[in-house]
Amino acid sequence: MNHNISFLLRIVLFVSISISAQEIPPLQTFTPEDYHAENQNWSVTQDQQKTIYIANNKGLLEFNGDSWELYPTPNESIMRSVLFHKGLIFSGFYKDFGYWKRDEFGALNYTSIAEKFDLDMLEDEQIWEIFDLGDWMLFKSLQRIYLINLKLGQTKVIHAKNNLSKLTKIGEMFYFQDYLHGIYKIENGEPILISSNSDLKNNKVVQFYKIDNVLYALTQSAGIYSVDNKTVKKDNNTLSKNLRGFSIYSALKTNNDEFVVGTISNGLLYFSKDGTLLYRINQNNGLLNNTILSIFQDRDENIWLGLDKGIGLVNLKSNYQFYNDKNGSLGTVYTSIKFDGNLYLGTNQGLFYKREGSRDDYTIIPNTLGQVWSLSIHDEKLFCGHDKGTLIVSGSKARLISNVLGAWLIRKIDDTTLLQGNYDGLYILKKRQGQWSYSHKIKNYSTSSKQFELLDSRTLFINHEYKGVFQLKLSEDLQRVIQNDKVASISKGLHSSLTKYNDKMLYASKEGVYVFNKDQNTFEKDSIYSQLIPLKTFESAKLVHDTFQNRLWSFTSEGLRYLSPGSLSSSYQIHKVPISGTLIKGASGYENIISLNQNKYLLGTSNGYVTIDLDAPESPDQFFVGINKVGAYEIDKEIKYANITAENEFDPESNNIIFNCSVNNFNKTYLKKYSYKLDGYNEVWNELKNSNKIVYENLSPGTYTLRLNAYLNDVKSSNEVQYQFRIKKPWYASNGMRLVYLALFGLILYSIHLITRKYYQKQRAQILERTQKELELKELENSKQIIKLNNEKLRNDIEGKNRELATSTMSIIKKNEFLNEIKNELVNGGEKRIDKVIRIIDKDLNNTDDWKLFQEAFNNADKKFLRKIKTKHPDLTPNDLRLCAYLRLNLSSKEIAPLLNISPRSVEVKRYRLRKKMNLDHDINLTNYIIDI
Repeated sequence: MNHNISFLLRIVLFVSISISAQEIPPLQTFTPEDYHAENQNWSVTQDQQKTIYIANNKGLLEFNGDSWELYPTPNESIMRSVLFHKGLIFSGFYKDFGYWKRDEFGALNYTSIAEKFDLDMLEDEQIWEIFDLGDWMLFKSLQRIYLINLKLGQTKVIHAKNNLSKLTKIGEMFYFQDYLHGIYKIENGEPILISSNSDLKNNKVVQFYKIDNVLYALTQSAGIYSVDNKTVKKDNNTLSKNLRGFSIYSALKTNNDEFVVGTISNGLLYFSKDGTLLYRINQNNGLLNNTILSIFQDRDENIWLGLDKGIGLVNLKSNYQFYNDKNGSLGTVYTSIKFDGNLYLGTNQGLFYKREGSRDDYTIIPNTLGQVWSLSIHDEKLFCGHDKGTLIVSGSKARLISNVLGAWLIRKIDDTTLLQGNYDGLYILKKRQGQWSYSHKIKNYSTSSKQFELLDSRTLFINHEYKGVFQLKLSEDLQRVIQNDKVASISKGLHSSLTKYNDKMLYASKEGVYVFNKDQNTFEKDSIYSQLIPLKTFESAKLVHDTFQNRLWSFTSEGLRYLSPGSLSSSYQIHKVPISGTLIKGASGYENIISLNQNKYLLGTSNGYVTIDLDAPESPDQFFVGINKVGAYEIDKEIKYANITAENEFDPESNNIIFNCSVNNFNKTYLKKYSYKLDGYNEVWNELKNSNKIVYENLSPGTYTLRLNAYLNDVKSSNEVQYQFRIKKPWYASNGMRLVYLALFGLILYSIHLITRKYYQKQRAQILERTQKELELKELENSKQIIKLNNEKLRNDIEGKNRELATSTMSIIKKNEFLNEIKNELVNGGEKRIDKVIRIIDKDLNNTDDWKLFQEAFNNADKKFLRKIKTKHPDLTPNDLRLCAYLRLNLSSKEIAPLLNISPRSVEVKRYRLRKKMNLDHDINLTNYIIDI
């Protein structure tokens, strides 16, 4: 009994965890909080610049791809309809209809047609649909159709017999249903009945369309009817069958003849030409509300949905398809793989599968609830690394072969041996008798082994994000780690990875990609591989090798990159797959991607997965960037918007300028950014992401030109917008004030000149007077000094003369005494006294007094000579100095001889001895030498 209950519970669990496997194009949703208006949106249109306009309960919504603008309904009623035609946005609401026209400030202004033509509208009448036909505009309420020709000023009115449920334009013809009366067409402004079939009268028609010139009417809940030459029959094709059971509110036949159907409470149904259901989009996969009030296809073939709550946008042309797990049944996809005709997804909820290429739902495989870490194929078997151990998966079944917790990764050593990394180290799985099973744990290593790669059968690298990369050597019997070395050539890194690609061992981190050099036993940074990990858009360093196409994938904040071998050379090429990183965001460090076929890939994300078709790459059509509004403001004051069609001047107080720019492209997956430069302010171009507002604050007076470009997926806009404006000078810096300042400055300069001149004249007079006095004093002082010097010179001259006079007098006296003595001796002694006379003469000749007198006179004439020569030649004797003095007077030897009382020959001997004492060379003249001292 218990066994049966357990079995039934497993069946219930198995059935209950079957998940819709529908992949849909990119879906964008906008909440009332996003567009700042009410819930319901009744109609959508688009102008020639691709700006979107939506009739909302609160008024007219304008969306330029970046920002929303609300223009409230003039009479504060619900806006029901909107249509762009010939530069005007027509809208209809309660008891009024008219058009909006953009002014020079970029704002829309409303003009009422009902008032202009003085139309008397019915009580509670509302305009639900608007169409154009040449110069005629058609405005449909439930009771009337108003035909207005604005150019000619003409009006016509078609009155309903009961209730006008639907008006449709097909080519140049209009068809409508008058409920309970039949189907009509409009010719020459008049209604013509084409069918009063009871089925068509009594079932509300949602849409008319034609196929092969046959008119079809899609009803709300009774299916599709064809009307051919007044013959009405119910259609029983594939589309009709697929619509059974749905209550339809809106519908559209697309430009390529596919069908978009909006239901009440069942979301959007998208059908191919033959009626096959391609997509079903509802709240389960991202739609805000399941009731579709309006459907519109824009110029880029996007589908806009006016919802009972919010707005939806489907990018049909995208090469991306999204599986969104809104209810959390699938979870985050950590790994995926194709095997044996099945597609497997390993998530944090368990292992799910479905038949490859089918539209079946995903089903969880029993016994796999919980975290799946890896899926890999070895020995033609699918191995699953799971939180609770290791499993082998076959079809819809999984068998546990190892209960060691936390099986991260499995790598092949040989045909019978697998190496497995677990939470607590490395383990060996062995194949015995055709069956794989757990063998043993490798000893001497107990660190978590989430990332590892084999260099050879006994050597491996293990990457630990918090510790670094280690090179391990295993024993020959694979029982233990015998060597464990940390790799010093690379540093640890969060979300780093270890991968093998084309027999190369690669380590990737935020710093780049490093390749292992076996010869040098080190990792070396590679410039080509490192292009996969751009620092500017770094998201993760995880690298994934796609063995099917031999591509190496990386993940950035601006999409994917992959490296592939060149077609005609051995070089590698880097390719970009641009898409917003938030759309493909997976578990960091666990990013994963697999090839589904030649160029179609599946990328795991945090709430499902994305498929990418590289054969249909997205490239933006011609697109344009524009400036929607230009505003100026003072700090903490309201923005004042300016004319965007002409050059503007802004007051100096309002020198803070804001530009609202836009690119009217609504593809969810496109990477959009603006590039701008303000000439007169910026030297380089700036980049703007995630915003459409450019702000410059506190600009100085002057003329500026804003230059603006836009990029979608790195493709430049077809135009460059330039907007010139000028910041006025403040009143105190105006040209008039400059003249005033110049005059005042000149007056001040002139006044300063006068004051300065007067001051300097006075100063000059004072200085002249003081200088004159100083000169007079100086002259007096100089005169005194001159007199003093002259007196001193005169005194010296007198003293010299007195000495000379005294000397001469003494000499005369001595000579007279000498002569008197000789005279007396001769008189008294006669010849007897001759000898005594001779002795007296000799004594007088040898008397040194004459020399002393000469020396004193010589010193007076040449005071420094004897001191200089004595200093220069200290060995000289007094006789030598006496000879030097005579030579200084330039006396010859003959003239010197009597003075020294010796012969001239003796003088020459003295001169020779003097030369030797002075150490003079032979070529130096002694007399000249002494004179030059």
